Amino acid sequence: MTVPMKRVIPRVLAILLLALLPLALPLGAQSPGAPLTAAQNYRIGRDLEANGRMDEADPYYNEAIRQCRDQAARGAANRDTYTVITWALQRQKKYGEVIEWGERGLRLFADEYRIIETMGEAYFYLDDYDSSLECMQRFTDAVPRGERTSVAYFFIAEIFRLRRQYLRADIAYTTALRLDPAVVLWWYRLASVRESAGDRQNAAEAYRRALRLDPNHRESAAGLARVEALINAEP
Repeated sequence: MTVPMKRVIPRVLAILLLALLPLALPLGAQSPGAPLTAAQNYRIGRDLEANGRMDEADPYYNEAIRQCRDQAARGAANRDTYTVITWALQRQKKYGEVIEWGERGLRLFADEYRIIETMGEAYFYLDDYDSSLECMQRFTDAVPRGERTSVAYFFIAEIFRLRRQYLRADIAYTTALRLDPAVVLWWYRLASVRESAGDRQNAAEAYRRALRLDPNHRESAAGLARVEALINAEP
């Protein structure tokens, strides 16, 4: 008995659609009901924190940390384990623990530069500028155009600014802004070190760049007014 083609074609199409369905799902997509991974818990927490909801973010950070500790205790830890736990501890400002877990991770994965950059930030907030600078310079040398490279250069610049090494700070802020020119704070900081170094014309331009991004940035507006007054008073 011959099956009419108008019945065969829909069946073939249905089979093809079922075969192609997995390809339409994004990589790493979870099946419904599967528990969140440590990385997924961290990202949810980070998104909540970015929206000013830290109280809601903390349980996700805590769960990410618990999962990572469990993996380490079972001997099942990998690069992501140590990376995620340092990220989550960093968001909770537990900087000493960031260093502790970062060192443990680097003993196993010496080239895990995500950990090195996170440790650089933790050392900065612990006022250990020498160690912070060492981490950040190691990171920027190894990852010259990575996702966090601009941030690393910003911390390098902050260290030089705090040490009143204004020319070095200028270079580092400028490098950070070349990689990510849309950060108001960084333009303001660049302007401030140029002003401190007596480079008024370039300071004024950096203040203007900050104000183009945020016309309501009061510190930049005050800095620009101050520098322009000095420029106009010059003979």
